Amino acid sequence: MKEGKVKKPIYKRWWFWVIVIVVIFGIIGAAAGGDDADQGTAPSSSATSADSATSTPDASDPVDSSAEQPEEQPVQQPEEQPAESTATVSQQNALASAKSYLDYTAFSYEGLIDQLEYEQFSTEDATYAVDNCGADWNEQALLCAQSYLEYTAFSYSGLIDQLEYEQFTTEQATYAADNCGADWNEQAAKSAESYLAYSSFSRDGLIDQLEYEGFTHDQAVYGVEANGF
Repeated sequence: MKEGKVKKPIYKRWWFWVIVIVVIFGIIGAAAGGDDADQGTAPSSSATSADSATSTPDASDPVDSSAEQPEEQPVQQPEEQPAESTATVSQQNALASAKSYLDYTAFSYEGLIDQLEYEQFSTEDATYAVDNCGADWNEQALLCAQSYLEYTAFSYSGLIDQLEYEQFTTEQATYAADNCGADWNEQAAKSAESYLAYSSFSRDGLIDQLEYEGFTHDQAVYGVEANGF
């Protein structure tokens, strides 16, 4: 009987160790690959530095013009100081007196100077006051004419004569007579009535009297006839 071959244990066979070595190298390779993957996911310090560098504004970057700018505060200008008056105390008092007179009655330029001199202001102070009182002498003449017509009758030329007597110029007096709004026929009638109230007149005599007062012939006739002649 032939003696049979005895089988070697598996660990003594060459191919067993080949398999073991392959398996060991496979495990080592897998472990090394895992470490590399973990290292690849971690951010590098150089990348972090680059990100932080890009987030920091550069001084050379253009400035956004739409950014809110601080409001400019207005510059305060120094208040203007009133100019000191060069008028003397006496001139100031004369001016105050002139304005007071003009508040309640009308005056001509020369008439107001005379009034202030009557109040014992010097001619210089009175003239200063009248020059600076702000009066419109045409309007003063008109006011004076209207005042006269409130209590007595005048013809056109008679009113001009009266205003010139008050020292208004011919131009100022004419302005007043032209603008006072008087109806000269009615003024003749009122004048005729006034004459007849204290004296007797014939028709022709009354006409003559009215013409003497400066009424035209037609105005005088109207005035006489308005009173019953």
